[in-house]
Amino acid sequence: MKTAPQGLVVAGFSLLLLLAVLSLSFGDVRLSPGQLIDGLLHRDEFAATILWQIRLPRLLVAALVGAALSGSGLVMQAYFRNSLASPGLLGVSAGGAAGAVVAIALGLASFSLFAVPFFATAGAFAATLVVLLLARRGASTERLLLAGVALNALLGAVTSYVLSAHTLTYERNAQVLFWLLGGLEDRSWEHVWMAAAVVPGALLLLPLGRPMDLLSLGAKEAQSLGVDVSRLRRWLLALSTVLTALATAVAGMVGFVGLIVPHILRLIVGPEHRRLVPLSLIGGAVFVVGCDLAGRAAGGLRLGIVTALVGGPFFLWQLGRSER
Repeated sequence: MKTAPQGLVVAGFSLLLLLAVLSLSFGDVRLSPGQLIDGLLHRDEFAATILWQIRLPRLLVAALVGAALSGSGLVMQAYFRNSLASPGLLGVSAGGAAGAVVAIALGLASFSLFAVPFFATAGAFAATLVVLLLARRGASTERLLLAGVALNALLGAVTSYVLSAHTLTYERNAQVLFWLLGGLEDRSWEHVWMAAAVVPGALLLLPLGRPMDLLSLGAKEAQSLGVDVSRLRRWLLALSTVLTALATAVAGMVGFVGLIVPHILRLIVGPEHRRLVPLSLIGGAVFVVGCDLAGRAAGGLRLGIVTALVGGPFFLWQLGRSER
């Protein structure tokens, strides 16, 4: 029996709130519930500095990045009508990371806060274009996955070349490594405002649940039911790419979120996108905040490493399940 979506929304927000409290309390300096409240209300300046300057921006960026990647993964799966599609596997995340790395290597990040997201978006769109060209030729799932592997390798070569450049300073080299490994260290309120662009993108996704349900029936069937398929696909592709690029620009390459969260929710509530869209946004935030907390508890593991440790076995399990 399927769980009621309203109950899952409440449960998701409750779990997110619990993880938020744990995330704000946990760290090199542990904060008690009383210190947490006093810090949030600025009654304890020491706790307030920790919360408002370090932990709260990190928490908000984690939630926004998770929502963006999960929503983007769900859209990719609807677009390609394939449950194995995701921004990371198809090279879109790597494209965003390559664009961000190029911006850092050229020194543009020091001139403008928006240079990195702009280049990340451009890189993500370039990678998406390659995948789209393959999809239009009717490539099978296996071919798309292989194309994603090749695209990831090619874009990885670009970032490796940037890293090996002798003109790259130590500071820029460290920034490049940050984007490749993915993480939330040293996130500030500037990164929160940058990631906040995820919110309008998520709001634009909410009314697209029913059209995505119709698209899952097939392009001809959706067209006969009144859906402008070409326009819908353009919207889905643009939203997915922008969400992925924004997440990559503020947190680096964080893989498997867009694959794991929609899959788990699809098993719980079924294939209806009208249910999956809001739940995926909440579920992605829960997943990334939880992974970040787990990484910190494990001694400072980077977010990208934690999601890979969870997502790798999950992907192999899903491949075996699809084969069966």
